[in-house]
Amino acid sequence: MERILIVSTTEKSRAGLAQFLAACQVQADACFAASGAEARRALVDGVFDLVLVNTPLPDEFGHELAQDAAHSTLAGVILLARSEIADSVAEKVEDDGVFVVPKPLSRVLLTQALRMTRAARRRMTGLQDENRRLQQRIEDIRAVDRAKCLLIECCGMTEPEAHAYIEQQAMRRRRTKREIAESVIRGETPD
Repeated sequence: MERILIVSTTEKSRAGLAQFLAACQVQADACFAASGAEARRALVDGVFDLVLVNTPLPDEFGHELAQDAAHSTLAGVILLARSEIADSVAEKVEDDGVFVVPKPLSRVLLTQALRMTRAARRRMTGLQDENRRLQQRIEDIRAVDRAKCLLIECCGMTEPEAHAYIEQQAMRRRRTKREIAESVIRGETPD
């Protein structure tokens, strides 16, 4: 089940948005905030799949909050703005990945925005996972290269010999090359 943060000034508007989402077949655990400051505290304290900001807010317009949420979380962000100003607001926030939906709300338009937001969030999550995996590979390569340098300096091995040593130890001990490299870096002597 998705977690949604609904940011809107009045209790009535927050309840109306929750009902509107339910009418769009969105099954979610909804949290509510009445101001930008309250919403920022909620974003720090919890993880949300979607942040829905109904402008204007009592302490700010709301586009700054939407931009902050888009930058500091993986949540999809939808900003609701009056139809007269929706285009100008969209120009300010589109580059940050915030979807702007004009008010009064249309079920079709909000449903499309929700779908696009979910798709963008899935893609962002996938890219973040890929980034983590690549960072791990880079760290593995650095550790192995550092260990090879130590083997070359301390044991008089050539680079191919040091590489072969690390690979052979990894296979023999049934460990990863990084684990073997880290043991070399810690000063454990080669066999």
